[in-house]
Amino acid sequence: MGEKDSSKIKGGVARAEALSPERRKDIASQAARARWDGSIPIATHEGVLKIGAIEIPCAVLADGRRVLTQSGFMQALGRARQAKGRGHYDADANLPAFLTAKNLKPYIPSDLEVTSSQIEFRTTHGTRAFGYAAELLPSVCDVFLDAEAADALAHNQRHIAEQAKILIRGLARVGIAALVDEATGYQEVRDRQALQAILDQYLRKELAAWAKRFPDEFYKEMFRLKGWPMNPVRVQRPGVVGKYTNNIVYERLAPGILEELQRRNPKDEKGNRRGKHHQLLTDEVGHPALAQHLYAVIGFMRAASDWESFLRMLDRAFPRKNATLELSLPEVGAPPAVSLGQPAAG
Repeated sequence: MGEKDSSKIKGGVARAEALSPERRKDIASQAARARWDGSIPIATHEGVLKIGAIEIPCAVLADGRRVLTQSGFMQALGRARQAKGRGHYDADANLPAFLTAKNLKPYIPSDLEVTSSQIEFRTTHGTRAFGYAAELLPSVCDVFLDAEAADALAHNQRHIAEQAKILIRGLARVGIAALVDEATGYQEVRDRQALQAILDQYLRKELAAWAKRFPDEFYKEMFRLKGWPMNPVRVQRPGVVGKYTNNIVYERLAPGILEELQRRNPKDEKGNRRGKHHQLLTDEVGHPALAQHLYAVIGFMRAASDWESFLRMLDRAFPRKNATLELSLPEVGAPPAVSLGQPAAG
C-alpha cells in the first residue's frame, strides 16, 4: 500500500470519527437500503399465526403472497430452526430439506416442487428474511401423514407426523390464507379489495344511455303506502322519493353500492347529477340484481297496508348492507325505524 493510499484511509477514519452517532447510523441505514435489490419483495403486514399451541411468524408480501418464516415453518413441524444435512436427491434439488428424505419421495406430489421454493423477502423493518408459501404447510403435512399411513416413516420422523396431525386439525375449518390474513391484519385490505371487486361487477365506469328501469308500479305503490295523491299527468315527483329509493333499493343491493354511486355520479354546484344512478349499473350483474330486487320490493309493497309495515317486512327480508337490523319494531303508525337522510337519487 502506497503512502497516498495510507493517507486516504487515515483521512476516511478521521472523517468517520468526526461524525455524530446519529449521522453514522443514518449512513449505515442508507448503505443497507442500497444493498437491497428492488426485485426482493417487501412485507406489508406481519403477525403470528396460532394453531393450538403452535405459533408461526407469518407475513403478507406487497404482491399479495402469504408466507410463513423458514424458522417458524421448521419449528411447526417439530424440526430444528435450521435444516442440517440436506442430502438432496439428484433430481430434487429444489425441495426444502424437510422433504428430501428418500423414504418420503413416493408421497410427494409432482407439483409440490413448484410451490416449495424458498422465498426471500424483506420484513417491515427492512431486515432480510426467508420463508415458504403459506399454502405449502398443509401439503407438507399431507406428505408425512401419507407416509405414516403406509408405515414408511423412520423412527425420527414420527414426531413430525404427530405435529402434522395437530396442524391439519387446526386448519380443517379455516383456510391457511385466511388465518395469515387475520394474524397480520391483512384481512382489512383483503375485505376492501373484495368489496371493490363486488362494486366493479355491479357498476360501470361511465353512464350508459338512459333506459326505463323502475316500473311505474314501484312509484304507484310508494304513493299509495305514503297516502299521497297520484297525479298521472304530473311527471315530477317529490324530492323525498329519491331518499326513499336510496334506502329501499340502492342501500340493499350490495355493500357500498350507494356510496360508490354517489362518488361516481356526484351532484354539481346546483345540486343536480349527470344522470340517474341506475345508468351506472352493469348489464351483466347490476341491472339483473336491480330488477330482481325491485320485483321483491313491489311484492312487499302490495302486501303492506302502510309505509311502516312495508319497511318492517323489507328490513327483515333485505336489511340494508352494513346496517344493524332493528330488533324492537315500532308500532304501526310510528315513524319508521330506518334513516332516510341520504341524498336524493333516482
